[in-house]
Amino acid sequence: MKETWRWFGPNDTISLEKIIQAGATGIVTSLHEIATGDAWPLAEIQARKQIIEVAGLEWSVIESIPMHNDIKTRTGNFQHYIDNYKASIRNAGEAGIKVICYNFMPVVDWTRTNLMYRLPNASHALRFEMTDFAAYDVYLLQREGAEKNYSADVMARAKERFNAMSPAEKELLEKNIIAGLPGGQGSYTRETIKLAIQQFIDLGTEGMRENLFAFLREILPVAESVGVKMCIHPDDPPFSLFGLPRVVSTANDARAILEAVPSKANGLTLCAGSYGARGDNDLIAMANEFGPRIYFTHLRNVKREADGSFFEAEHLDGDNDMVGLINALLCEEKRRSNAGELNACIPMRPDHGHLMGDETGQTDVKPGYSYTGRLKGLAELRGVMHALETLQNRNS
Repeated sequence: MKETWRWFGPNDTISLEKIIQAGATGIVTSLHEIATGDAWPLAEIQARKQIIEVAGLEWSVIESIPMHNDIKTRTGNFQHYIDNYKASIRNAGEAGIKVICYNFMPVVDWTRTNLMYRLPNASHALRFEMTDFAAYDVYLLQREGAEKNYSADVMARAKERFNAMSPAEKELLEKNIIAGLPGGQGSYTRETIKLAIQQFIDLGTEGMRENLFAFLREILPVAESVGVKMCIHPDDPPFSLFGLPRVVSTANDARAILEAVPSKANGLTLCAGSYGARGDNDLIAMANEFGPRIYFTHLRNVKREADGSFFEAEHLDGDNDMVGLINALLCEEKRRSNAGELNACIPMRPDHGHLMGDETGQTDVKPGYSYTGRLKGLAELRGVMHALETLQNRNS
C-alpha cells in the first residue's frame, strides 16, 4: 500500500521533511486557501505539486475539493458550483493528480464533542460523547424537536449533564461541535447552524441521496475524461446528527452509490474509523465486496459504546480488526496486480493520531493531526503490512 500523510500546505507546522522522516512517500492535501465553491486554477495546482515533488514526495490524493452546500441541496447557485467543481477536477487531472477524496456530509464535517479526551497513558484522543451531544442539541442549541432524536435514557443523562456544566464547559462544547470544524462554508453560529440543519431535514434522506446521484451524474464523465478517480468519504460519525439525513454510512449506502452511476471513476474512500464507528458495518466484508472500487483508505481505530459514543483508539487496539482489514486490502492489491491493472497500489494514511509527548499543550496542533501520534500509527500499520506481505509472498 502507498503510505501517505495528510499535509495542510506550506503553513502546516509539520514540514515535508518531517513527513519524509516519518516514512511516508505520498502527500494527501488540498488548496485550503481557495474559497469553497471556487474553481481550482491549474497554475495553483501545479505550483503546489511542484513544492511537494521538489521535496521528494508525490501528491497522491486530493482531500478534498470542498463542496458548497448549494450542491448538496440543489438550491441557489448549485449549477455554478458544479461547473466550478468540474473545472477543478479537469485541472487536477491535467496536473497529473488522479485521486480525489470528497464527502457529502450535510452542514458539518467530522464531529466530536471532546478534542482532548485523556487516555490512561496520559495521551489525548478525539471523542464523540452522545450525552454531551444531546445536551448541546437540546438545551444549548435548542433545536426544535431535538428531544425526539434521543432515547429517554440519553435525555435524562443529557439534562443532568447540562445542568452540571459551567459556562466555560458549555462554550467549549459548542466550539468543539461547530466552531472551526471543516464543515460547509466555515464555522457557524447557533442561528445559522439551525437554519442550515432545517434545510437538510426538509430535504430528507431520499432527497439528499438523489442530490448526490445527480451530482455524480454530472461530474463523473469529466473525471473519466481526465483519468481521475473520485472516492467518497463516509459520514463521520455514520449516523444522524441533529436529525440530519445520512447517505454514506453503511454498506448498503456504498452499494447504492456505486450502482447509481456505474463508472470506474465512481469509487470509495474506506475510512475504517468512520464506517467502523457502527458495530453493524463489517469492514472486512466491505473491503472484499467493494475492493475494486476502493481508491483510498484511512486507517484508524475506535472503541465503541452502546449508546453510540466512541473514542479514537490506538491504531491496532480498537473494536475494528485492523489486521484483517489490511490483509483484505493487500489481497485486493494483489488481485489488481495479477490482472495487469496499472496503479494497483492503494494509497493509505494513518488518521487522527493521539496527542502525546512534547506536542501536548501546544496550541498549534490541529485536533487529530499531531505529528508524533500519526508517526506512531504509521509505524504500527507499516509493521502489519510488512508482516502480511511477507506471509503472502511465502505462501504464493
